Amino acid sequence: MLAGLPRVNDANVLVGFETSDDAGVYKLTPECALVQTVDFFTPIVDDPFQFGAIAAANALSDVYAMGGKPLTALSILAWPNKGDLDDLQQVLRGGASKMLEAGCVILGGHSVADDEPKFGYSITGLVHPERVLSNAGARVGDALVFTKRLGTGVIATALKRGIAQAADVEASIESMLTLNRAACEAMLLGEAHGCTDVSGFGFIGHAREMAAASGVTLEIEAAALQLLPGALEYARLGAIPGGLKNNREFAGCHVRVEGAVDVELESLLYDPQTSGGLLISMPEADAAAMVERFAGAYRVGRVVERGSHAICVNAA
Repeated sequence: MLAGLPRVNDANVLVGFETSDDAGVYKLTPECALVQTVDFFTPIVDDPFQFGAIAAANALSDVYAMGGKPLTALSILAWPNKGDLDDLQQVLRGGASKMLEAGCVILGGHSVADDEPKFGYSITGLVHPERVLSNAGARVGDALVFTKRLGTGVIATALKRGIAQAADVEASIESMLTLNRAACEAMLLGEAHGCTDVSGFGFIGHAREMAAASGVTLEIEAAALQLLPGALEYARLGAIPGGLKNNREFAGCHVRVEGAVDVELESLLYDPQTSGGLLISMPEADAAAMVERFAGAYRVGRVVERGSHAICVNAA
């Protein structure tokens, strides 16, 4: 749909939409560039405060994935004409709480009447033009580090079907509420070549974008991936979200699986995440230091020369 759109040619555009990056980057001065992104969605939890907070964390994540610092936010809201105004206030309060935690100023926003609630933010951040992290920076020889556990989509589906345990749902919500701010700060203490946050397209979908933009193959160790409590069990019970099936249909042809990988574990690689972790491509020594300094980080694979597929998933 984007092909052939009329465009302004501007040398200050450092990151546009060509590489399917998490945010756009526009250079203002030799030492300052804007990072811009927008993200909103329908409720994924029952609690309106948590919904607003998760939506904020999810939008902020795009700026952190570029190595940037969030600066300002504009809210985006769709709410039913006869919707509960107390719930609406809690959604806004939840979002504001995360913006406060991130040190990001809410300047205003826009709302429309809609039968289905939707909420999110457009975020503007800052980054040094020479320190932008995009998904096009992965280098052969790099290690791959991930900073959260997988399974939010499957757990949300299990909740809708009434088969999710309360403790598993709470663990998933806690993960979605966790800002990627600390992970970004830990990443920037070392050298990182490329980064993307894992969200709606699932781990494989975002890894494929990194591999394609960087011209490499990402080798993923299936056994190294960490899952949220209950995610594997719910997948085995058939709590498979529609987004997972769509992600697999789109990206599955770019994946080669070597060895006997558990069917449900492989499925979770396509699970659509909300406010997921950062997938980082960095030198071996920096990856080891990142895992040491940040408790949530763990190594999931490596970057190799481009092969027949963008992604290779190894059983061991």
